[in-house]
Amino acid sequence: MNLNALEQTERLLDQILQSGVSELDILQQFYTFKHGLPHIHLDAPCTTENGAIRHISAEESDGLIRQAEIAIAAGRVMKFVPASGAATRMFKAILATLGTNEPITLKTLRDRAGTESNYRFTLTLVENLHNFAFYSALEEVSARHGIDLAKRTEPDFDYAPVLRLLTEQEGLNYANLPKGLIVFHRYSSPNALVRTAFEEHIVEALHYTLGANGTTRLHFTVSPEHHSAVEAHLGAVRSRYENAGNSLAIELSEQKQSTNTVAVTPENEPFLTEDGLHFRPAGHGALLENLNDLQGDIVFVKNIDNVVPDHIKADTYRYKKILCGLLVSLQERIFAALHEVETSSSTRERLLAIAEFGAQKLAWFFAKPLQDYSDDGLRSILSLLLNRPIRICGMVKNEGEPGGGPFVVKYADGSRSLQIVESAQIDLTDPEQRSIFDASTHFNPVDLVCAVRNHKGEPFNLLHFRDNETGFISFKSSNGRELKALELPGLWNGSMAYWNTVFVEVPTSTFHPVKTINDLLRSEHQG
Repeated sequence: MNLNALEQTERLLDQILQSGVSELDILQQFYTFKHGLPHIHLDAPCTTENGAIRHISAEESDGLIRQAEIAIAAGRVMKFVPASGAATRMFKAILATLGTNEPITLKTLRDRAGTESNYRFTLTLVENLHNFAFYSALEEVSARHGIDLAKRTEPDFDYAPVLRLLTEQEGLNYANLPKGLIVFHRYSSPNALVRTAFEEHIVEALHYTLGANGTTRLHFTVSPEHHSAVEAHLGAVRSRYENAGNSLAIELSEQKQSTNTVAVTPENEPFLTEDGLHFRPAGHGALLENLNDLQGDIVFVKNIDNVVPDHIKADTYRYKKILCGLLVSLQERIFAALHEVETSSSTRERLLAIAEFGAQKLAWFFAKPLQDYSDDGLRSILSLLLNRPIRICGMVKNEGEPGGGPFVVKYADGSRSLQIVESAQIDLTDPEQRSIFDASTHFNPVDLVCAVRNHKGEPFNLLHFRDNETGFISFKSSNGRELKALELPGLWNGSMAYWNTVFVEVPTSTFHPVKTINDLLRSEHQG
């Protein structure tokens, strides 16, 4: 080995040590790139018709809500919101339009809107600029730069400087901020109040995590570059939502550097830069570490962009409590069943009854008829199946939103389980798999409530219940060079693969995500 090669090797080894990613993980990642990840094999879609998605009746709902309120009052409940991502994608069309470096007038936009989607999107935004909750802030920053937005309806008014003030650092900088810091909603009173997405999550949490001790617990994951800005914002607004009867316990955490994954070239060779190996954040699946560190009890999980104004929050509050009540109800039965299973005197009849309960309520699938198991074998498998984290997942009817859906998944050994599956995990060139995928009726809106402690009150190590073969490999680029990137199993996908899972239908009124900035013009987000 020549001196230059030796120096490069030493530099790479030093970089690996400094990265926090273990050498074994890096070797496993290179192996995964070379050999790929297996497709998930769908067995059936989960629907209300086949019973894989539960429909909760009005009569059942009231009792579940009461059970949830007991757990909430006891201080068992908190909320976990992944909020790390920047809002850049929300402004993709606006940034593309600005990238032409041409004046952006109403005439130009209208002339091109018929054939060019970016211009059509930008036209919708500028024609409705006054309807966005952030309009007053944009008006103020525009005035400081000598721009009078009162003239925006004039045919030759150039919107390009205004859109730069909306998206870039010298103005509101919205294209570079996390979604949580964007002003989502405006209220007519008091004092024309506006709220960011972070604030709307606080308001929500006050309605379904406030314990009898007056404490509301929230946890947001943020990126390192935005940590101080988010902390400052939450510090500035918290007095709006605290009073003598309640206090906010808000924690922030960052995705761990040790969860990053190494990138490779399209030929599966290490992707090298001047700094050495190229490490990338490994997607929201990396946040399993953050969730695990909380050592919580009952945890609501919800995306940062799925919030609505106060006047339509009622369904959200109600169904959050319904899901929580169902979780508490099932957890009580599971804990009682575990006590029986661990008691050597429990009869075979009781063991079979517990297995039947799991099959009916938790969608357990057994590799052979229950009668073929010995008592010890049945006791062993029941202990494993019962002693797992629990998740209740709200599912809405699919109305064309991108994302994962609920399916029964079949494994090589013939076993099956309920999983949330992304289209990228499925071989859609297989006609049978495509048919099952197309028959899906519901969509995962990331509306989860999780029980993360065992029957002894001890926190589960959630990393033990992840399916490491359910990650993603995707093609990206860096400085014009193509690369392959690896994402860890998604937080609510493969990261929760070996949890006890129940799917429940929730109304579409609980799901109004903001994926692009123009989504805030939908009636649900207007006052």
